[in-house]
Amino acid sequence: MSDDGVDIGGGKTRMEVAYGAGDGDDEARATVAQKEAELGSIFEQSYRPWDGELGPRWVRNYAIFRHHVYGLFRGSGHRYYHPMVRLTIFVILLFSLLPVLMLFLASLSSDGFMADTFSRMWGINRHNLWGQVLGYFPRNLCCWPLLTALVVGGMISDDRKNGTSAIYFSRPVTRLDYTAMKYLSVAVVLGFVIVLSYFVYYTSAIIFNSEGWAYLVDTLPMFAGGLIAGILVVITYTSIGLALSSISQSRFFAAIAFLSVIYGTKLLALLIDTQFDTSILYVLSPYDCLAHIGQWLLGIDSNYDHPLAFSLVSIIAINAVCIALLTARVSSLEVTRE
Repeated sequence: MSDDGVDIGGGKTRMEVAYGAGDGDDEARATVAQKEAELGSIFEQSYRPWDGELGPRWVRNYAIFRHHVYGLFRGSGHRYYHPMVRLTIFVILLFSLLPVLMLFLASLSSDGFMADTFSRMWGINRHNLWGQVLGYFPRNLCCWPLLTALVVGGMISDDRKNGTSAIYFSRPVTRLDYTAMKYLSVAVVLGFVIVLSYFVYYTSAIIFNSEGWAYLVDTLPMFAGGLIAGILVVITYTSIGLALSSISQSRFFAAIAFLSVIYGTKLLALLIDTQFDTSILYVLSPYDCLAHIGQWLLGIDSNYDHPLAFSLVSIIAINAVCIALLTARVSSLEVTRE
């Protein structure tokens, strides 16, 4: 073997590589990486573009949707939800289906007085259908805001904090698709609990009481009004929640901020109404605007003195502002870690 490290007889060469950084490199002892190679061989790295076919646009969008929704049921390969979050959402779903159990118990009762009492308390009527989606206690006081806070927390803020946006936008995923799939993911989870529980309640009441087609036709307009109200709740809460999630890097901030918006505006409007006997400030409360519209849809006497048009315009403005803020914040996400 020669002094240069070349084995003359075997045709092998030893390549030594040493890296240094800073002053005194000539005096420092270098770490040597050794590798044997054929004498005279040339190492070549060639980068060839991938010429395969990309999946269609709906497949990429479905991957985003599946990542967030399937995480509630499966942890591997999907968004991670803490077990306590999953348990809380499951408890909220069971609580939403509690009237179905009461209807079932009422159908088993042979006592006429007891059956009539249960029917008034849990049967299909305007007030009960309204209470299924917009009753302030306990659903809009405990269930729906908490459910939304648990789902939207970290939906976009985690991408901003952890740099996950670089993974999305380095693929052929547009910002419109990203925003739409995030919005759809939250709306589907909320709709699964709010709208589906409302539908199950309505159908169960008809089945348990063995009602006929005439009863179905009579109550269908009320059911449709409540269904529209429930969809408005899902859309409005999703818009507010995602807008708050997009302006922060903390899932805790997004969740607490959403609860503060719902409860804070409600409490402020209630205090003004108590002191000055005016309900105009309720137009700032998303819940009260939804309640005002829901009462009109179901034909219930309104609890508000201001015109319905004010609440309707307020809901449209709240959703428009939140979606505009969400779009602007998503546009600021870069294909690098922020």
